[in-house]
Amino acid sequence: MPSSGSFPRVDAGAARRRFDRAAKTYAGGARLEQEVADRMLERLDYMRLAPRRILDAASGPGREAAKLHARYRAAELIRADFSLAMLRQGHAWLFDRKKRVCADLARLPFAAGAFDFVWCNMALHWAADPLSWLGELSRMLAPEGLLMFSTLGPDTLRALGAAAGTARVHEFVDMHDLGDMLVEVGLAAPVMDMEMLTIAYGSGDALVADLRATGQTNARADRPRGLAGKSFLRKLRTLKADATYEVVYGHAWKGAPRKLADGRDIVKFAPPKLRGRGSSP
Repeated sequence: MPSSGSFPRVDAGAARRRFDRAAKTYAGGARLEQEVADRMLERLDYMRLAPRRILDAASGPGREAAKLHARYRAAELIRADFSLAMLRQGHAWLFDRKKRVCADLARLPFAAGAFDFVWCNMALHWAADPLSWLGELSRMLAPEGLLMFSTLGPDTLRALGAAAGTARVHEFVDMHDLGDMLVEVGLAAPVMDMEMLTIAYGSGDALVADLRATGQTNARADRPRGLAGKSFLRKLRTLKADATYEVVYGHAWKGAPRKLADGRDIVKFAPPKLRGRGSSP
């Protein structure tokens, strides 16, 4: 498994500012995120799940929160995002202040085991330390709770990376490494898979316009601070009209705790079977 230092770190402050600025335009440009969310929702048809509390982690403007609410009407649903401007978007019922929390997903202000279901769509690739995020989401889960997420894999936007230069495009964690991380943070029966999705654009300019509208521009800590220049713009306009993304899906369950908070092992004993009258020893 790669260490947390294997990839260029994300500048969390820069990422937050980008999403704050994009809050009002996000819904119009989030073609990929909406498509992936719909595919994740279809996967829930095969899950036996009746959650009492749901956490929509990195909820953005709350499109998926509305659909999760429609599916699990008896559940309390909490939205969490590091962008306050994003949390202020969405349907009227999503404006309930008691059910919106502005916080970094690596440090969520909830008690351990507070949720039966944690949903996280297309956000993990923004983590400064993915293992830390997954550890915190695991901490949120009650025993037998479900974590379901999607993120981007290494073969995402290869053509854009070739045109822009490696320092101007994020790097993404491999699917198998994410599966190892799920086990490391204490989750059981992890299932990982991926698919390549392609969105047709009329030009490279249109692709970048969508990325800007959704706040998904370069926030690497080591990103160049100067302007890209005319040569980059020329390369951008020669990009193919199609943008290809490697989309990674994962889910895993929270097992029963094996240790108490003080480190002592939990050992369960089955009750003895009682014999009926007249039974032989």
